[in-house]
Amino acid sequence: MGKPQKIYFASDFHLGIPSYEKSLAREKKVVKWLDEVKQDATELFLVGDVFDFWFEYKRVIPKGFVRLQGKIAEITDSGIPVHYFIGNHDMWVFNYFEQELGVIMHREPITRTINGKELFIGHGDGLGSGDNGYKFIKKVFRNPVCQWLFERLHPNFGIGLALAWSKKSRGITAEPGFLGEEKEFLVQFCKDYLNKEHIDYFVFGHRHLPLDFELSATSRYINLGEWINHFTYGIFDGNKLELKSFNSAPSK
Repeated sequence: MGKPQKIYFASDFHLGIPSYEKSLAREKKVVKWLDEVKQDATELFLVGDVFDFWFEYKRVIPKGFVRLQGKIAEITDSGIPVHYFIGNHDMWVFNYFEQELGVIMHREPITRTINGKELFIGHGDGLGSGDNGYKFIKKVFRNPVCQWLFERLHPNFGIGLALAWSKKSRGITAEPGFLGEEKEFLVQFCKDYLNKEHIDYFVFGHRHLPLDFELSATSRYINLGEWINHFTYGIFDGNKLELKSFNSAPSK
């Protein structure tokens, strides 16, 4: 008889900001959490923006984050599947994590049937109506020609330039509280999606707000929050998906 099903979800670690010291403390906290969940995890989903910026050159990757990478490799080597979804901050993850760490990469949202429950899983950026400016930028950044041009920049300049831009983005800014279901674009996306297909749990990151929102009597929208202020994650036991909190601050 196999061990009970426990599937973990986390997103928006935003490693790399706002400083080396604070990012390292947060990375150590994430690794401590991974050490705990690997004891009973049957599957792990990292749902985007693990890094505040990531770009893989052909033979160069961003400096740092070795503790997290080593821990992910340890988990996949033990036979626990680890899924990695690209977000809006780490959309330039290519094949390094697949080759070196053994993760399963996802570049678009997916649906999964687990123990009879339907899950829709994705980072959450660019879904639904509106936010056309970001959707245009996303198409540019994911264009192979634009990626090829960026790769022509020396890593010292290219990564430095991208980090400077990333630090000005919302990765380190406080997110507003719940705006009401009419103004929450992911709530609206979920409601529209339910008109064509039933989903028990929509699981997203991106919004940076831990949220368990009842869409209907049989459907919920779970936002995983982030690890800058909230340190929240999701756990699915095969029947119910719940939000949990891992302490209250990064370890030193």
